[in-house]
Amino acid sequence: MPIESSTKAELKPAEQHQGKFRNQGVRPAASLCKTLGIFWKMLFQKPSNTRPAAAIPVTPLSREALDKAPDFSVFRLGHSTLLLKLKGKFWLTDPVYAERASPFQWAGPKRFHAPPITLDELPPLQGVILSHNHYDHLDQKTVLQLAAKTEHFLAPLGVGDLLIKWGVPANKVQQLDWWQETQRDGIRFVATPCQHFSGRGLFDHNETLWVSWVMIIDDVRIFFSGDSGYFDGFKVIGEQFGPFDLTLMETGAYNVDWPDVHMQPEHSLQAHIDLKGRWLLPIHNGTFDLAFHAWYEPFERIVALAAERNVLISTPAMGEAFNLMQPHKGRAWWLGVQATDEVPAKQASL
Repeated sequence: MPIESSTKAELKPAEQHQGKFRNQGVRPAASLCKTLGIFWKMLFQKPSNTRPAAAIPVTPLSREALDKAPDFSVFRLGHSTLLLKLKGKFWLTDPVYAERASPFQWAGPKRFHAPPITLDELPPLQGVILSHNHYDHLDQKTVLQLAAKTEHFLAPLGVGDLLIKWGVPANKVQQLDWWQETQRDGIRFVATPCQHFSGRGLFDHNETLWVSWVMIIDDVRIFFSGDSGYFDGFKVIGEQFGPFDLTLMETGAYNVDWPDVHMQPEHSLQAHIDLKGRWLLPIHNGTFDLAFHAWYEPFERIVALAAERNVLISTPAMGEAFNLMQPHKGRAWWLGVQATDEVPAKQASL
């Protein structure tokens, strides 16, 4: 059944209380016992199928191929890191090239695959677009390596301060609140709300903001979800800025214990519909094991749900080009990654 949503939310800036940002809706407070239980399960009780049993397919990218790619090309580099070619220039979302999505490179969720192109081979970037400061979306080493070849860093409030603290030149950094916007190189960027949280350590919980992004390029509209639980804001964004030609929508790292900060696939699909989206490209999957579901499950579920609702969906492999002017559905590339992952046989026809 479709998930109901209201349109009562107003276009308000993010609220703060005692230096902490708040979501539009009330998030239930997690008990210490519940939080410790999740960490224990992550460390010692994670199922074996949260990681692929063999190498997943990655299409290598070259600078020459990127230079020749047409406008409105999108390349998944991993997780929520996407390279977009817009008006002949390149923009990168939530860049993470780290081996692990963790403050430590000796522990934490490890990559399933290498990025399709190295940082050195990436072309000069017109901008880096950041959604929030979690380790699977913001990697300090990656950002510092990109700083010299990047013209602009668009960041939520507080995240830009962190970039400057790390050494990114302040004149390259712009910080935005919810509903604030900027024009860069003929592209309109709007920082829009999402329902999530922030923090990189024990003592900085919610001190920086989290956002989704609207990109308007002439008559083309693209939505980048960042991380979010399902909330009324998707419909408000759709009414303000839709319809969207493409939604880059979080679909992965979900669990019944944290629906307020990560959407189940049913929610991801409904958010796409709320946004009045045309093509749906599911992200936040296929690179790190950040939950307890099988690594391939997000693809299986969202593809099946999209078929039920007649939603156009594309599942390009890492590094494979998706072009909005000549869109394609991609293929069920995850089915070829060893039978030992126990992909249900009934899904083989997807």
